Amino acid sequence: MSSGYPPFFADQLIELYGKIVSGKIQFPSHFSSDLKDLLHHLLQIDAEKRYGNLANGVDDIQTHQWFSATNWIGIYQRQVEAPFVPKTKGPGDASNFKEYEEEPRKKI
Repeated sequence: MSSGYPPFFADQLIELYGKIVSGKIQFPSHFSSDLKDLLHHLLQIDAEKRYGNLANGVDDIQTHQWFSATNWIGIYQRQVEAPFVPKTKGPGDASNFKEYEEEPRKKI
């Protein structure tokens, strides 16, 4: 979300998988060192070293320097105003989403 594209991408699926398992990430030059550090820990190949999966759980993420200005309690209590609220015509309005073809449902 910080760059507008995923951390791993390729034309062929097998290439994409290779990039994911290699764990090599090239960050855009405008990313701060704090953001790079956070993403490095979130995209860690080894699940035992990945933020969110360590002894401190989600606290490793929430207390990371990149989130230092984030009011987690205010977010939880719905006191923080959303930075972007799409305009809708009412509940169930999906006009902000691209149209796509539904896959047929399979019988179980």
